[in-house]
Amino acid sequence: MLKTTLTKCVLGAAVATAFAMPVTSYAQAGKATMDTPAASALNKADQKIVADMARANMAEIEAGKLALANSQNAQVKTFAQQMIDDHTKALGDVTQLAQTKGVTLPTEPDSKHKAMAAKLSKLTGDAFDKAYMAQAGVGDHKAVHAALKKFEAKAKDPDVKALAAKMLPTVEQHLHSAISLAPAKGGAAHGGAHNTPMAGAKTPAPAAGVKPPVVGEANEQNAGKR
Repeated sequence: MLKTTLTKCVLGAAVATAFAMPVTSYAQAGKATMDTPAASALNKADQKIVADMARANMAEIEAGKLALANSQNAQVKTFAQQMIDDHTKALGDVTQLAQTKGVTLPTEPDSKHKAMAAKLSKLTGDAFDKAYMAQAGVGDHKAVHAALKKFEAKAKDPDVKALAAKMLPTVEQHLHSAISLAPAKGGAAHGGAHNTPMAGAKTPAPAAGVKPPVVGEANEQNAGKR
């Protein structure tokens, strides 16, 4: 009787151990899976493109917020609000793509644009308007327009190509608007008309492949009739 009871106890312990082992193994395997980030579906070059698009949108959003705070020009403020709205939407598209493709995005603009924001934050009025429209308005949109064309051509992933192509028309429209506003004076708050050219300012040339803004052409034609 004692031998039979002992045998049953040993068999019971063995069965319990056998069932417990797979559970422990599965738990460990599950933990390893959760702790390991999923590999990106994009190659390194395409991952960089997605990250660069995110940084470009972040930079425009931050600069636009500075313009709302530091500018006294109604037209510049309107332009800045459009930058915030349009680039926030574009950043949302980039974020959605990054999540789908397993790409970790940067959380802030690059060092160049952080330095530019630091300089702009110290300016107000006319000085701010000139710097903001020349740098964040014309300069950055020329650079981003050229970059997006390059991204569209070189990206391997079709979704990355499509997003670059989707962003191009908006950036081109922003560039046209920035070129037409860049020579504008600070407005009534500074004692001048909105469309009076800034002292010593030159109208920037449009980016390669971008048609000159219609607004600028209309202004030149009107000036010739006077």
